[in-house]
Amino acid sequence: MVQSVDGGLLARMLIHASASLNAEKQKINELNVFPVPDGDTGTNMGLTIGTAAAELQQKKPTTVGQAASVCASAMLRGARGNSGVILSLIFRGFSRAVKEKDTMDGIDLADALNAGVIAAYRAVMKPAEGTMLTVSRLAGDRAGRAAEENTAFEYVLESAIARAEEALADTINQNPVLKKAGVVDAGGMGFIIILKGMMDELRGLPMPQGGEEAAAPQKSKADFGDFETGEITFGYCTEFICSRDNQKDPEALRSFLNGLGDSLVLVEDDEIIKVHVHTNHPGKALEEALTYGGLLMVKVENMRQQHTELLQNGGAQEEAAPVNAAPEKKYGFVAVAAGEGLAKVFHDLGVDGVISGGQTMNPSTEDILKEIQKTPAEIVYVLPNNKNIIMAAQQCVDLVEDKKVVVLQAKTVPQGISAMIAMNPDGEEEENTAAMEEAMGMVTTMEVTYAARDSEFDGTAIHEGDYLALVDNQLFGTEKDLNQVLDKLARESAARGGEFISIFYGEGVEEADAEKARAFFEDACPDAEITVLEGGQPVYHYLISVE
Repeated sequence: MVQSVDGGLLARMLIHASASLNAEKQKINELNVFPVPDGDTGTNMGLTIGTAAAELQQKKPTTVGQAASVCASAMLRGARGNSGVILSLIFRGFSRAVKEKDTMDGIDLADALNAGVIAAYRAVMKPAEGTMLTVSRLAGDRAGRAAEENTAFEYVLESAIARAEEALADTINQNPVLKKAGVVDAGGMGFIIILKGMMDELRGLPMPQGGEEAAAPQKSKADFGDFETGEITFGYCTEFICSRDNQKDPEALRSFLNGLGDSLVLVEDDEIIKVHVHTNHPGKALEEALTYGGLLMVKVENMRQQHTELLQNGGAQEEAAPVNAAPEKKYGFVAVAAGEGLAKVFHDLGVDGVISGGQTMNPSTEDILKEIQKTPAEIVYVLPNNKNIIMAAQQCVDLVEDKKVVVLQAKTVPQGISAMIAMNPDGEEEENTAAMEEAMGMVTTMEVTYAARDSEFDGTAIHEGDYLALVDNQLFGTEKDLNQVLDKLARESAARGGEFISIFYGEGVEEADAEKARAFFEDACPDAEITVLEGGQPVYHYLISVE
């Protein structure tokens, strides 16, 4: 029975935990209540702890305090999605509890776990039972009692895991939504996998394979001065990693992507497919990838814009230093949105910086922080436009010193757009915040997407490929026929008294099809003002704002 651990061992335990979570993340993703192809819990938790693992491998801490501090700092900035933020908060409290310690025994472990639970509960405005919070709290409670029985680190960790597993099994009875879907909490399962990964390292068990080695840094830099921006045929450098959840042949994906762009590199093993491709349709590439498995990592960059910026900087491809713009105006705005059309809408409404993200790719706290720092304003409003990004954005409030950061509770793109329309550049902060929040509450958001896998919710069978209609982030209906989905949403818009309706059509939807969608709403809401705009968002065929 291991009595205590030092910093080196704790670091290896956390690295092992990251590998364990990475190996199990698709299992966690499949616990999502709705089979909607968005930023899943397992992926977000994996990316969050993955940032800590990378830092620990690089810095090689020797004391427990150092290891926990490196882990907490990396997780804070790398946190993605609500589950990733809660995980980072747990480890922030954990870190503070062992800050001055060289080693830790079972008593220290119990104290650290409970300090982490307290930190997480304090940060969540309305803690819900039947979640990762519940699982971690009960695990910490058992750890405290176990430390009174036996002070060995291994004994306390073993006891915490056993109680966490009992708590996880009970989450289905505590959370009505989980009960309807017939699943346990995904975040709670992820937390247990982390604890188990730590225990496996403590007991000398092998680490799961599949981690990516860091690429060696490039020492030479290219000169693009003689290359014209217009010569770039395919404008988006698209990189992603997806899991292999079925028997589909990756060679078919290779053929599909070859027809979509160039510079294709596809590497696969038994668990994942890693892709790099240049294309004008990143959304189509990502949608095709989802037919093989969940997206584990996504990065899309506009190469034409990058090349133009390089030319403006003299053609030298230097690594950009972090920008912290001095305030030049009272108000600034940062929004999260996926799709060139949606980004243009926000820019036209006065948003300074638009972070590419949302469904399928939740930006990290660090991503949001960088955009805030680039915004030259005294007060920076952040519009997350996705309920799973709000917590990551809120972490920036305490990380920015020379600007005031206000995170609005915008859970959808239409809410963010309504908030910007309500903004008065000459108004006082309190008045603007109140007006923007009121405007967000007046809009109904409708979305049309598809089921990424077979599922069941509240007794309704959902089959892979079915069209899903969501109203204010709640499942509204499923259909095989897209026209039936649009007709139902149009009639729902009429029932809600919709007077102003905006339809944003996504990547892969033709304008002619979007006009057909408009017709359903014109028939159902003859007196409404209806606008159709190209949003360009991936995965979601339509985003519809109803006011």
